[in-house]
Amino acid sequence: MFQQTRPRSFIQSAFVICELIYHATVRKVRSSHNNAFLALAMNMLQAVVLVAAFYVMFTILGLRGAKLRGDFLLYVMSGIFLYITHVKSVGAVAGSENSASPMMQHAPMNTIISIVAGALSTLYIQALSLLTILFVYHVAFKPFDVNEPVLAFSMFLLAWFTGCAVGLVLLAVKPWFPTFVQVFTQVYQRANMIASGKMFVANALPPTMLMLFDWNPLFHCIDQARGFVFINYFPRNSSVEYPIIVALVLVMIGLMGEFYTRQHVSSSWGARR
Repeated sequence: MFQQTRPRSFIQSAFVICELIYHATVRKVRSSHNNAFLALAMNMLQAVVLVAAFYVMFTILGLRGAKLRGDFLLYVMSGIFLYITHVKSVGAVAGSENSASPMMQHAPMNTIISIVAGALSTLYIQALSLLTILFVYHVAFKPFDVNEPVLAFSMFLLAWFTGCAVGLVLLAVKPWFPTFVQVFTQVYQRANMIASGKMFVANALPPTMLMLFDWNPLFHCIDQARGFVFINYFPRNSSVEYPIIVALVLVMIGLMGEFYTRQHVSSSWGARR
């Protein structure tokens, strides 16, 4: 009854970890609502509202002439989807349970499983929302063609990965400066409404304006994604390599910081703040 069973081989260990990640991911997905379909519908509604808001704003301000030659709503959605995925992944990973969380008292739960579950739950919801909205738009409203769908979806995954990398660094810092991380996360998510560049294309920016945005890996992901979505757009002021390098560097920093924090974090920290 009180005997603890341990996996005896690498395959058994991998299976147990994958099972834990699956159950933790399901828990994360269901955390927003008891009904999984309603949780997905709420996320889809948020994306639809943002697309509609930007569509109305571009129409009222007369900025539709500055769009790419192609489907205007597809141009708007190519920025909205990547933006939502990026900021949602930042919040999900930064909000994961740390080693002082009560959930970590239940073996064999650990922080890596919590981080992966938060990242995968966001990817699942956002990818399913993306495919559902595009399918409904293509079937019910207007058929469209994507020039290179596989590469365009890879930019969607890269936006998710860079968001997870930023969230991992914030998670490592969170036990030390919880108020700062909470404020910074909100500021970062709000600032990317403009800094992500989803309202314009990089080729149309002068060099002085481009310097204000090219530091952001999400800016590069969105611009490159539009290059894969539209056949007549060739991004010259962004690259695929930059967000990949930034994400890998942030992941390494976040993992080292999370390991250091795990060695020093205490459950009493929350009581002192």
